Amino acid sequence: MERRSKIAYGLALAAAATLTLAGCSTGAASDPSASAGGTDYGLITAGTITVCSDIPYKPFEYEETAGSGKYTGFDVDLLTAIGDKLGLKTQFQVTNFDTLQSGAALLAGQCDMGASAMTITDERKKNIDFSDGYYDSLQSLLVKADSGIKSINDLSGKNVGVQQGTTGENYAKEHAKGANLVQFSDDGVLWPALQGGQIDAILQDLPVNVQHEKDDPSYKVVETYKTDEEYGFAFAKGKNETLRKAINEQLKALKDDGEYKKIYDKYFTAAN
Repeated sequence: MERRSKIAYGLALAAAATLTLAGCSTGAASDPSASAGGTDYGLITAGTITVCSDIPYKPFEYEETAGSGKYTGFDVDLLTAIGDKLGLKTQFQVTNFDTLQSGAALLAGQCDMGASAMTITDERKKNIDFSDGYYDSLQSLLVKADSGIKSINDLSGKNVGVQQGTTGENYAKEHAKGANLVQFSDDGVLWPALQGGQIDAILQDLPVNVQHEKDDPSYKVVETYKTDEEYGFAFAKGKNETLRKAINEQLKALKDDGEYKKIYDKYFTAAN
């Protein structure tokens, strides 16, 4: 009877040790880059999608109030909704557009993905993997309403502002004959340059120029250019495929359930 008790006691200790080890093993295997649902997205910060973006670029991404560090806009709201569906938070990090569109910021591991009203192009695909398209856009010409400039044919000898590394810059190089193209790092300095008289026009994405027109009616979009552009979210080449696939799936889900249209209408219905 005593021997059996000792054996039973020994077995109980062994079972307890096994359970303890199993518990330790489970904790060690947990991945801090995984979502709440357990999917490993290879995230830089646990539970958060870190997004590189060239800010400001209203209405796609901009500060709610100057100096607040809190961002809003179409890209921001759309990715926040996608993150919610994945059980993840989203955090935006200000990044120079040229380093983003070249893929440098993504390959350096500064962020998990990029969202900056970036047009999907074959050239960029050499260095970046894109999500499915989420927004269709045109190029446009913004000028002072009383400037006398009515089209791209009136730009010869004029100073035309463009954002470096953008499709707007490419279009201006090809079509703005005789114009003096002036490069700017982002719209945050491009728009004030037009207001301050340093340049005579801005050639860039239509939604952004429309936003400037709405903010200051003394400026006018005088011409648009059908360029068949489509924006996509950016990922480091050959990496983050699990996250890219999840983003695509939830983007489709938002379109199917009507949430995408609600976000779209919030920023563009009045502009279109």
